[in-house]
Amino acid sequence: MNHSLQLADTSSALDPYFHDDRGFTLYQGDSLELMAQLESEQFDMIFADPPYFLSNGGMTCKNGRMVKVDKGDWDRSKGVQANHEFNLAWLAECQRLLKPNGTMFVSGTHHVIYSLGFAMQQLDFKVLNDISWFKVNPPPNLSCRYFTHACETIIWAAKGQKSRYTFNYKQMKEMNGNKQMKSLWSIMSPRKKEKLQGKHPTQKPMELLERIVLAASDEGHSILDPFNGSGTTGLAAARHGRRYVGFDLSEEYLDLTERRYEAMFQPSLV
Repeated sequence: MNHSLQLADTSSALDPYFHDDRGFTLYQGDSLELMAQLESEQFDMIFADPPYFLSNGGMTCKNGRMVKVDKGDWDRSKGVQANHEFNLAWLAECQRLLKPNGTMFVSGTHHVIYSLGFAMQQLDFKVLNDISWFKVNPPPNLSCRYFTHACETIIWAAKGQKSRYTFNYKQMKEMNGNKQMKSLWSIMSPRKKEKLQGKHPTQKPMELLERIVLAASDEGHSILDPFNGSGTTGLAAARHGRRYVGFDLSEEYLDLTERRYEAMFQPSLV
């Protein structure tokens, strides 16, 4: 199940940070730079959890305490226009790398989702659904000046208007008690058992990514996550026989992904 990346420049090479012949490969570097080196139309599905640009001195609640929102330089806003230009650039690369019938899922809060949706319209993606992920157990709102933020939006879109995309409707219906699955998904944030190998500030729950992978890809399909993070997309792909490629700048989080992946095959580590 090895996924050998096809490079636009055949004289160059990309060395993986981690690779497993079962079809799981990680690369370290800037996602835009890495994607630009690849030949077009290689992936059946992409999931992206991009920067939300939240690390600008605000506060949040973590484990019952007020803490500053500071996920890292990668999450700092450079202004509305610059943020949108960044979103346009990486989404355009994702669209280029999708196969003609491929789809992608993009997650975000209100801080970024409107830019992402507009950028996808500008690029002529075919938007299929806006899925509301209800977190069930969100942290409280400390200021008491807003409703508690309890949802994230996930945009599901096909590469183009004529894409004959994969949707495993029957499987989704079976998973939902033999009723049509709606676009409101009630799924808890990651439990402690999903963080035994380490933590990532924007980690998504395995249940969420497994549903996405099963809904829009088939066994043997290739999946890309340009913002790998803690690797949940990759773990969901590996559990269900999909090939995976993940990009990330952080050595710390690539190592975390590797540990989580290896723990899947060694129950004593879970």
